[in-house]
Amino acid sequence: MERIVECVPNFSEGRDLDKIEKIVESFRGIKGVKLLDYSNDEDHNRCVVTVVGEPEKLKEAVLQAIDIAVELIDLTKHKGQHPRMGAVDVIPFIPIRNITLEEVDKLAKEVAEKASKKHNLPFFLYEKSASALYRANLAKIRKGQFEKMSEKMKDKEWKPDFGPDKIHPTAGVTAIGARMPLVAYNINLDTESLDIANKIARQIRHINGGFRYCKAIGIEIEDRKIAQVSMNLTDYTKTAIYRVFETVKMECKRYGINVLGSEIIGIVPMAALVDTAEYYLGLEDFKIDQVLETRL
Repeated sequence: MERIVECVPNFSEGRDLDKIEKIVESFRGIKGVKLLDYSNDEDHNRCVVTVVGEPEKLKEAVLQAIDIAVELIDLTKHKGQHPRMGAVDVIPFIPIRNITLEEVDKLAKEVAEKASKKHNLPFFLYEKSASALYRANLAKIRKGQFEKMSEKMKDKEWKPDFGPDKIHPTAGVTAIGARMPLVAYNINLDTESLDIANKIARQIRHINGGFRYCKAIGIEIEDRKIAQVSMNLTDYTKTAIYRVFETVKMECKRYGINVLGSEIIGIVPMAALVDTAEYYLGLEDFKIDQVLETRL
C-alpha cells in the first residue's frame, strides 16, 4: 500500500459478540485493507476497531460496516458507561503515509454523504473536518447523547452537516472527520466512587482548565467494582501519557485513594510509548531510531 489511511470507528455494541463479529467482518479479507485490532468493553458497551488501508478500499469497507451496524444496533435498547449518540458513534480518519489531512478530510465527507443518503442518518463533521469551531470537539457534539439529541437538533446551530434534521430512530447520529493520531488511555482507581473519578477527570481535561490535549470522563467498571478515568489524548506530543498518569496519581492523594493500573485501547504510536519510557528511565539523548523495530 503506497497511500495509507487509518480509521478507528467506534460502534455502540460491546456485549453481543455475534453482532461485533458481523461488523468487524467488513474489514477482513479485502485487498488494500488491513484490520489491525478490535476490542470490546462490556461496561462501556462499545467496540473500537482499528483498520488501515488505501483510501478508496478503506472507504468501501467503512461504508459496509456502517450498513451492518445500522441494521444490528438499536440505541433505544442500549445501556453503557461510555457516552454515545449513534450506533456508529464516531468515525475518525487519520493520515498515515503519502496522504494529506486535506485528502483524508475529503474522504470522511464522501463517506458521510453516501451513508447519510442510504440510511437517512445524520452526520456531524468534527475535529479538522468541523464546519464550525464549536463543532470541533466531539464531547460538545455528543452532549445530551442519543436520548436528548432529537431535541438538541431542533436548534439551528446543531443542524447536521449531512443527512436529515432529525435522528435515525434506532441508529441515532454519527460524528465523522479527519484528525491526527490520538491515544485512548484509561486509568483505573482503587475506589468504586464515580464521583471521585469525575472530579479527577475535571482536573485534567482541557475543557475545565486541564491539559490542552486531554479529554476525560469518569467511568464505572461494574465487574471489577472500581471507577476509571477514561481519556483521549488528542496530541500525545504535547500532552504526554506519563504527564497525565502522574497528575492523576497526585490527584488521587486528595481523596486517599491510589491508582491500580492503566490501559491503552487499540493501537498506539510507538513514539508515545518511547516518550513515556524515556521519562521513567531518565534516559538522556535517547532517539526513537534506537528502538530495534524502527530499524527493521
